[in-house]
Amino acid sequence: MTLERFRLDGKVALITGGNRGIGLAIAKLFLEAGSFCMLSGRSQTDGLGALLAAYPDRAAWFQADVNDEAAPEGMVAATVQRFGRLDILVNNAGIADNGDFHDFDDARLKRIMDTNLIAPFRIARAAIKPMLAQGSGSIVNIGSISGYVANKPQLQVAYNASKAAVHQMSAVMAYEYAGRGIRVNALAPGYVVSDMTAGGIANPEWNRIWTENTPMGRFAQPEEMATCALFLASDAASYVTGAVLVADGGYTTH
Repeated sequence: MTLERFRLDGKVALITGGNRGIGLAIAKLFLEAGSFCMLSGRSQTDGLGALLAAYPDRAAWFQADVNDEAAPEGMVAATVQRFGRLDILVNNAGIADNGDFHDFDDARLKRIMDTNLIAPFRIARAAIKPMLAQGSGSIVNIGSISGYVANKPQLQVAYNASKAAVHQMSAVMAYEYAGRGIRVNALAPGYVVSDMTAGGIANPEWNRIWTENTPMGRFAQPEEMATCALFLASDAASYVTGAVLVADGGYTTH
């Protein structure tokens, strides 16, 4: 049946930033869909602990900072050692930073680029090796509508540049590996209720502007991004590669 193609039974997924927000929501849905999940992040959370307890045989934790040089190979090796293979990578970990371009110093720029671009590049490079060996795999890189627009009212040129680069990286990776059984796509969320957006949502001015610029008039819930990631990761998207799925409540329509 067609709906079975959305299932992930027997598939093994590695999800970075899987301890909270969009990453945790993706992990929950993937597990419900039958997958095994290795979740990675810098620290455990109550939500993560509950998920690990609910799926003791199919969910595992690898504590790491994605900027650690040993993290990419370490998390991939731990996944393969625990579950025997790696079918899906969700490159979700990321950070944001706001500020005037002319005052944005090199240290802040490096932190944004290291976390949002260099780390996903290196993690995908490590993950694709077992995928090549088995002749199949699916990579979902989390981008952003910020890769397409100049956000307002916050100023965040470095973040936007990093996410635009993630979109392009995904497209070129998709081209390179399309003939070897590996699909690569990106998901570009709009404004999602999460730790990353909590400050802006709590700011009356930012909240009003973000909401007014979203035709649907509301913020997304992490679970709404998880369903998009499930589609891209699953066999339901078997002919989809090199795409950027925008899920933004219509923000980029104007």
